[in-house]
Amino acid sequence: MLSPLTAKTHVNRAMTKLDVGDRALLVVIAYQSGLVSPEDRL
Repeated sequence: MLSPLTAKTHVNRAMTKLDVGDRALLVVIAYQSGLVSPEDRL
């Protein structure tokens, strides 16, 4: 189980490392890099 604060911290750190301004662009980068695919589910 991941706490909401931990998840938020991970997202914010990824955004900082990739110099991304919003979560939508972070998702685009994840798809383009092959990190996730449309078939992936939570």
